[in-house]
Amino acid sequence: MALGIGSRACYRSDLLDSPLFALFHLVRRRLRAAILVLAATWIVAFLFAQELAVLMAGPLVEAWNRHRAQLGAPTLHFRSLAEPFWTYMSLAFWVGLIAAAPILFYQLWVAVTRSRAPTKARLALPFAAATAVCFLSGALFCYFVVLPVAFNFFLGYANQNLDSMTSALGLGAHAGAPMALKPALFIDPFLSLTTRLLLAFGLVFELPVAIFFLASIGVVTHRSLWRFNRWAIVLAFVVAAVLTPGPDVLSQILMALPLLVLYNLSIIIAWILTRRRERAVAPG
Repeated sequence: MALGIGSRACYRSDLLDSPLFALFHLVRRRLRAAILVLAATWIVAFLFAQELAVLMAGPLVEAWNRHRAQLGAPTLHFRSLAEPFWTYMSLAFWVGLIAAAPILFYQLWVAVTRSRAPTKARLALPFAAATAVCFLSGALFCYFVVLPVAFNFFLGYANQNLDSMTSALGLGAHAGAPMALKPALFIDPFLSLTTRLLLAFGLVFELPVAIFFLASIGVVTHRSLWRFNRWAIVLAFVVAAVLTPGPDVLSQILMALPLLVLYNLSIIIAWILTRRRERAVAPG
């Protein structure tokens, strides 16, 4: 009996000292810290939810003012009494997630590198900073380039009415009384669409960081990325079609083109890392 108890105690001691248990303990601790950070940023973002909604609507207001003669003052509607509250909660969550993203990626980098490549753990802080910069660059590109172009294009349909469309064909005929086309935008679908686009472009701009991470631990090289380049063109448009909501061809093109540029930039990053690693292991 004593031998059995001793064996179980020895087995438990070996299990607690195993690398797998150490990794599990590290991931659990990092995950707990990440959840606390996310909860804090979510609460802070909710305190400024209305200001964030006004900021998100900036490109829409700019595009709306170009068609103000047909549309009147910019207006967002809500369909139920609770819709603004839940919309603000959702918006605050995503903004809090974006704000906490550098810390979350820092925790991820430390947890992964300590198990796969301990010597790379010192790069956790630069990795988190690069993640924040790339994501912010993608979100700003979407906010200042994609959204104004897309909103202005779609609101341009309000300049016409169903009666005047017949004149474009040179028929000179009237199908009936003129019927104007005017948008009735609701706050929840609009902010959801805008948030999804900002997140999508932010994630797309993370491609160089992801390639740097994979190349630094030897998962990919510049050679494999270059061989995949022709398929990357097709994949870029597939990813753009998936990430952009609805059959919006304009947004898909505006996402696919930067994605292709970033992919080829990532090949250069992988080439630098691969050459450095091959030089380090070369004899002499």
